[in-house]
Amino acid sequence: MPPSQPSPPAAPAAPAPTPAAPPNHLPERIRLLADISQNLWWSWQLDARELFHRIDRRLWEGTRHNAVQFLRQVSVDRLAEHAQDPISLERFDRVVRRFELLTQKNGTWFAGRYPELLNRPIAYFSAEFALHRSLPIYSGGLGVLAGDHCKEASDLGVPLIGVGLYYHGGYFDQLIGLDGWQRDSDDPVDPTVNPVVRVHGADGKPCVVAVTISGREVQVGAWRVMVGRIPVYLLDTDLEGNHGDDRQLTARLYTGAPEWRLRQEWVLGVGGVRVLRALGVQPEVWHANEGHAAFMFIERMRELMGKGLTPAQVEEQIRATSVFTTHTPVAAGHDVFTAEQLEQVAGAFWNTMGLTRDQFMAFGRPGGADDQRYEMTVLSLRLAGRVNAVSARHREESRRIWRWMWGNKPAAEVPIGHVTNGVHLSTWMARPIRDLLAKSLGSEWEVEAEPAAVSEAVRQLDDDRLWAAHEGLRQLLFHYIREEARNRWRDKWKDPTKLAGSGALLSPPVFTIGFARRFATYKRADLLFRDRDRLRRLLTNPSRPVQIVFSGKAHPADDPGKRVLQQVFLAAQDPAFEGRIAFLEDYEMHLAHRMVAGVDLWLNLPRVPLEACGTSGMKAALNGVPQLGTLDGWWAEGYTGENGWAIPLASGDGDPDQQDMEHLFALLEDKVVPMYYDRLPGQHSAEWVHMMKGALAVAVERFTTRRMLQTYVTGYYVPAVAGEATPGDPPL
Repeated sequence: MPPSQPSPPAAPAAPAPTPAAPPNHLPERIRLLADISQNLWWSWQLDARELFHRIDRRLWEGTRHNAVQFLRQVSVDRLAEHAQDPISLERFDRVVRRFELLTQKNGTWFAGRYPELLNRPIAYFSAEFALHRSLPIYSGGLGVLAGDHCKEASDLGVPLIGVGLYYHGGYFDQLIGLDGWQRDSDDPVDPTVNPVVRVHGADGKPCVVAVTISGREVQVGAWRVMVGRIPVYLLDTDLEGNHGDDRQLTARLYTGAPEWRLRQEWVLGVGGVRVLRALGVQPEVWHANEGHAAFMFIERMRELMGKGLTPAQVEEQIRATSVFTTHTPVAAGHDVFTAEQLEQVAGAFWNTMGLTRDQFMAFGRPGGADDQRYEMTVLSLRLAGRVNAVSARHREESRRIWRWMWGNKPAAEVPIGHVTNGVHLSTWMARPIRDLLAKSLGSEWEVEAEPAAVSEAVRQLDDDRLWAAHEGLRQLLFHYIREEARNRWRDKWKDPTKLAGSGALLSPPVFTIGFARRFATYKRADLLFRDRDRLRRLLTNPSRPVQIVFSGKAHPADDPGKRVLQQVFLAAQDPAFEGRIAFLEDYEMHLAHRMVAGVDLWLNLPRVPLEACGTSGMKAALNGVPQLGTLDGWWAEGYTGENGWAIPLASGDGDPDQQDMEHLFALLEDKVVPMYYDRLPGQHSAEWVHMMKGALAVAVERFTTRRMLQTYVTGYYVPAVAGEATPGDPPL
């Protein structure tokens, strides 16, 4: 009998089948649209997106820019019309020429610098990937970073291979009751309207590997999604022949039960390595994006032990070829299980490695021999020879937190480096801003222009044109907010009070602040609400009004985070604020695009030093939106004084939240809002546009995934492939 197991999460409702496309649905002249729709490369190509938009604008918006679903639903007549339209065909041919270049390995940044490494792949393991809003297998910043990492790898030609999990139940749809409490509903993934395909082996049969979990053999299959040149393999246990409980192992992202998460991470780490082996993929470098994937180190150790190497030789080889990125200084972000839980899931796995139970458990044990905890970050730090934090500030905090693993040596000697996160420019910069830069840099500037040249071009932009582009993006945001409120009122909401907080009362000309991210307590969405009277006066000032747009989800198991969300949601319905606060439900990538481009100011208020990086402000900056934030994460190194405002570090005396609140209000009241409104009617503030240019210039030069991935390649991947010595000593 297998050991007892926790109850699996409820199975998601099966998605309604999508009607099959009629035979010969696409005219021959534009038949390659089907191939393009099956590769998410189109999602960051302006011309490719415009192709779909021109065919049927309403349907394109109605499908939320889902190319696969769009082609299944668009009328034959519309396709036939555009198959004969010269403008559409010219754009189609241009897109096809670029699309076909994806099959070529030459001509990229990586090929030009490292042609000898083109066939030596890098495996990139992550528990979530935010690739497109139609594939809801992500929860927040970690997934967005992983998705942007893959997109940039495609642009640069880096031979990356992604490995994750196929959560057929998605993350969750957010429903908020009249009491402001977040409820979670199913958000199932329908593979018929997503660019995912079952992975088959060389024999033409589905690729399936076996992983023993809790005494049962579990079959693990895989789906593949192409992200430009980059294949991302998503592991799936929902296969016939598996026990009913095991079929639900990959049903949910970040299920609350620790035993269930442990099983998922065992599938990701052990199953991921085995799927790559079954496909004949032999990575030269293995990159764990956070500790969820750390069991891949254990599976690779098992492989090497089977070849007769000693434990010391195995550990040395694993460390030499492994990269680990740690993403959070928050304790809750580091998965900790018990030795008993691990043994219940993995069984006596140590026997397959030629180790004792104590040797096996020691890899993840944070304390002495009697410590019964097993921590995934500890495991990763022990077995990855190259470790990085995700900002300079986070590096210092990580060294302080983990120096005990190196015998409490001085923090400066702890071998944890940093690669500050970035965001994928072509995904997050809105078209009007991209078009402005194309006028001075040329149509291929995103690929060809050096960051310093782009930054200089930003500073030379015409003020009036930049402001006009921003106003257009602001109008798009408010149109989106109104239409979403209209649709939810028609289809979901039964009480008119929901409309009050939906943004329907917002006014486009009013100075608009954006705050959108995961609702965790340390991110302090409620900081302004510590003084509600002062906030009310700020928002309802008749000559200089202010409005705030909030959005975000709390983790399903994070009740304190849900209470913060509840406070914000109820404030949005409070008549005292005169409709100047909005909470937009069900935050996801599509809404994020609208918000980061359409608000006037981005607010980022983490409690120092708990924000590892925080990339939402980078996305806003790529659209000329300045940030006001605490000096944590990326803002500690990105703030210049000409791209936004910084809340000074709290003193050691008193309540830091109270101090930060006072500084926040003072900045808004005395500097930010007056600067924005310092203009004649119908014109812009010269100082504000200068600040917009500063935000945009710094972002394009220093905070894109191009800079980030080039740093990973030159500082981590290539040294690992070349067999260079790992930095510093291994942990004790």
